[in-house]
Amino acid sequence: MTLTHLVLLALIQGIAEFLPISSSAHLILLPALTGAPDQGLTIDAAVHVGTLAAVMLYFRAEVGQLFRGGFDLARGRAGTDDARLVWLLAVATVPVVIFGAILALTGSDEALRSVKVIAWTTIVFGVALWLSDRFGPQIKGLGELRLPGAVVMGLTQALSLIPGVSRSGISMTTARALGFRRVEAARLSMLMSIPAIMAVGAWTGVKLVRSGDLELGLDAAIAAGLSFVAALITLVLLMRMVRSWTLTPFVLYRLVLGAILMIYAYG
Repeated sequence: MTLTHLVLLALIQGIAEFLPISSSAHLILLPALTGAPDQGLTIDAAVHVGTLAAVMLYFRAEVGQLFRGGFDLARGRAGTDDARLVWLLAVATVPVVIFGAILALTGSDEALRSVKVIAWTTIVFGVALWLSDRFGPQIKGLGELRLPGAVVMGLTQALSLIPGVSRSGISMTTARALGFRRVEAARLSMLMSIPAIMAVGAWTGVKLVRSGDLELGLDAAIAAGLSFVAALITLVLLMRMVRSWTLTPFVLYRLVLGAILMIYAYG
């Protein structure tokens, strides 16, 4: 794969991963609409790993809290605030891991990589994002996440494995519907991405070892590094934006993109 292609993929992933517009959909659309070679699921996953490093660096204080919570759980101190956050994030991660395993084992993940699927999910979940952001109350902070909310967040996050849904988009949609303030909804979405992307990274690592394809491994490493830089810049800008803006600009983008894809797919 050429360096130019890797740079383009990394920019798409780094910019789109934390915006509610679906990075996986954009990665699929690149070869589908331009005729460029499909980079495949391994490179897709590698650029996700780059964004994982970015979110862990940006939210390093919260990551430290998660590590402390993990140690508390290991020592049987499940009642601390840190341990409770770790437990709730773990609960929210289970559905996406199970659903991801089902898709991978049945081969359905490849079947969902179509322009028609992305067109529909881009529009439908764009509307859902607008409704939750427009009518959801802004009353809760991250510390008010409880088990029922974590379960709901986890179940909806599992839908993000369908291209076009957007992991950050569906988690922000759900968080806003549950009453979390916009900034807190974005923060919760980013923290939920950590275990989810870790699972993708582990799957990718196993796949690379089994393939023995060193060239593919080098391409994946380059893509991950470039996406890290793009994602870190995007995170800084996004967290500033949600302090004073609504999520409507992203909704409008999704609706326009979805309409264009509908014309392309059905026209």
